[in-house]
Amino acid sequence: MVLRPGKDARLRAGHLWVYRTEIARLDGAPQDGEAVLVRAASGRPLGMGLLNTRSVIAVRLLAAEEREIDERFFRDRLESALSLRARLPPPATAASARRLVYSEGDYLPGLIVDRYGDVLVIQTLTLGMDRRKELLVRLLMEMVQPRGIYARNDPAVRRLEGLPRETGWLAGDGPAQVDIEEDESRFAVDVAQGQKTGFFLDQRENRTRVADLASGARVLDCFAYTGAWSIRAVRRGAVSATGLEISEAAVALAEQNASQNACGDRCRWLRENAFDGLRRLAAAGPAFDVAILDPPAFVKTRSALAAGLAGYKEINLRALKVLGPNGWLVTCSCSYHVEEAELTAVVHEAARDARRRIRIVERRSQAGDHPVHPAMPETRYLKCLIVAVE
Repeated sequence: MVLRPGKDARLRAGHLWVYRTEIARLDGAPQDGEAVLVRAASGRPLGMGLLNTRSVIAVRLLAAEEREIDERFFRDRLESALSLRARLPPPATAASARRLVYSEGDYLPGLIVDRYGDVLVIQTLTLGMDRRKELLVRLLMEMVQPRGIYARNDPAVRRLEGLPRETGWLAGDGPAQVDIEEDESRFAVDVAQGQKTGFFLDQRENRTRVADLASGARVLDCFAYTGAWSIRAVRRGAVSATGLEISEAAVALAEQNASQNACGDRCRWLRENAFDGLRRLAAAGPAFDVAILDPPAFVKTRSALAAGLAGYKEINLRALKVLGPNGWLVTCSCSYHVEEAELTAVVHEAARDARRRIRIVERRSQAGDHPVHPAMPETRYLKCLIVAVE
């Protein structure tokens, strides 16, 4: 494969994506899903990647040099990813769940692997990775030795690769609900029906930090899902936690999680839309000391940015109004298209409208098991601001 003139600078800087519009020609007759050598217009080799001419991102580079993309290659890459996790805190005794492979962040574009106790959940989100699914499952069974590996290949992004949505056991079997540990807390994770792969592993370190701030506090947990923020806070000394969550299934699991952590008497779950719940609670006046906003991505495309920022401003404005003096606002965005500076500006505007004085004391991101590729800002998607509110 040869690129058009002037289209190699981004790849030479280390980025891993080749867009379809950047390709001048395909040499030979490579089939979609195969490994191809990418060259600049000058003929300079730029790396090996997996081809899919049906996708806007036609090649995702795996290696910077010309080499075989074979079983040894994938074994080496998986060993590198697992070795990194073994060096990361917390130790295995403190967390029985973590991301083992993070796509481009581990130089394996299109592959996600999460561990929940003795079960792995895998996502092969590109055609090239999906074609190698059996190999990857075999290697993971050998290297990690889980009870089973469950496929959560239901994200909409697979449609862009010409792939169907599919879920189910690829190796082993057994209950799809798994118990995990996160520091001193235990959570039930539904790997078959839960959001993403079942749990939001990327917020683990942020939950720990906020739990430390919440001692003696009344906590409001918006978009609570299965209650991890609330339960972690109460276990660390929060006097109460109120979760807003619209999903009946999520609330049922949150109640189960609170019960097994012996804090059901200090947690309550309101089954309602977070926007509506925040508006209602804000009208009633300050009643909380900590407000946590961990919404789904409001901005999935650049064209949705303006509407998404308006949504972020709305929830931050209402959250500020439920906080008493000397409160904490924890506000997050997992929308890659929303930059940290934009989220900061939105929070500042909301504070001005709410007539509250704020100070940002921490700017945080995803947990260390979601490593950031230095040439790919796309891999740093999570923003988390911890804000002191007067």
